[in-house]
Amino acid sequence: MHASARLAAAAGAAALLLAATALPGSAAPADPHGPRAEGSRVLVFSKTAGFRHDSIPDGVAAVRDLGEEHGFTVDATEDAGAFTRGNLARYDAVVFLSTTGDVLNTAQQRAFEHYVGKGGGYVGVHAAADTEYDWPFYGGLVGAHFHSHPHIQPATVDVEDRAHPATAHLGAEWERTDEWYNYRTNPRGQAHVLAALDESSYTGGTMGGDHPIAWCQTWRGGRAFYTGGGHTRESYAEPAFRAHLLGGIRYATGAAHADCRPENGYAPLFDGTGTDGWKQAGPGSFTLEDGTLTSRGGMGMLWYEAREFASYSLKLDWRMSGDDNSGVFVGFPASDDPWSAVNRGYEIQIDATDVPERTTGSVYGFRSADLEARDRALNPPGEWNTYEIRVEGERLRVWLNGVPVNDFTNTDPARSLRQGHIGIQNHGDGDEVSFRNIRLKELPAGS
Repeated sequence: MHASARLAAAAGAAALLLAATALPGSAAPADPHGPRAEGSRVLVFSKTAGFRHDSIPDGVAAVRDLGEEHGFTVDATEDAGAFTRGNLARYDAVVFLSTTGDVLNTAQQRAFEHYVGKGGGYVGVHAAADTEYDWPFYGGLVGAHFHSHPHIQPATVDVEDRAHPATAHLGAEWERTDEWYNYRTNPRGQAHVLAALDESSYTGGTMGGDHPIAWCQTWRGGRAFYTGGGHTRESYAEPAFRAHLLGGIRYATGAAHADCRPENGYAPLFDGTGTDGWKQAGPGSFTLEDGTLTSRGGMGMLWYEAREFASYSLKLDWRMSGDDNSGVFVGFPASDDPWSAVNRGYEIQIDATDVPERTTGSVYGFRSADLEARDRALNPPGEWNTYEIRVEGERLRVWLNGVPVNDFTNTDPARSLRQGHIGIQNHGDGDEVSFRNIRLKELPAGS
């Protein structure tokens, strides 16, 4: 919290940063959130046993280009014989690029199940959803199977998650042309939806207004990302779609981390369009641009004055520009003095190079984060991270990018988590931390 409290030596800071950076490896990790480097190896698989998309060569070329640009190795094949335990262990992710029909035999399916169970990554592109209908494991992995599609046409894609590496570069709406699939089931209950189609923006949508088109999840030990885009050859020349595909690959290989747990029932406290209900306390401020609040000066706090909360799950996305300092306050009484949050509430810290009890994921000054788990889950400065802060009674738990990193129970009679306000800190000059998509789900009392 305080700049003067940054006691970590340069060597310690470097060690923390190195621990948060993915390292090269040839075998898939057992932990689906384990570190993998940009020096990963990716297998692109494009065998078809049904309709064959003429965009497949463009897609393969695009993934190869992305590999050359971003430092991962790409192999491409249409030979299902590549699906053996020994060969798959060489890869950090497998991209099913518009595969169709039954493309793997039983032994190959079992090898792939073993690979995913050991932490291997999966990327499904477009017709990957039109593949292996009679293999339940694959149906769960891809998230939903193809049902039908209208003609190729422009549509509006509503971006629901602007922290995931596949969608962080996009605005709240993404206008593009493609062949828009309808799916047999809605993946929202199982997977974390990144983007959905606005069915009023085109003709032929059949999913009743809730139409996911890109999502991610952890599935039986592995990481999975799917995008419904990529039918047209032109898709693979679009910078925004290529960045979308790259982000999905980075998540699947473990080079970037994200909270891909299903998310339902949250209400926005800050949706990017304004700060109604919020109030600045103390010096400094937050600027609002592109749906993002960014701290300036301080030490102050932007707090949600509109109401207090008792039992809840708070989620928000945050990004540091460098070695910056901020935090999220919970459980404090209404006050225009930011020090009331310090002295009467609790701060979940954002500052990856401070001492253990004052570093990212810690309950500032009270309980260190699980640093090993934190380092595995943390994205570096310049990339987005997601906190879940869950308050139930006097218990406070913290997840970073879906990984539990802290579990703290208040015993201080001068403080109480049972009811209070929430806020985000603007720490001081030189500390630039951004926030997006602050949302909250109230939980049953005593849960």
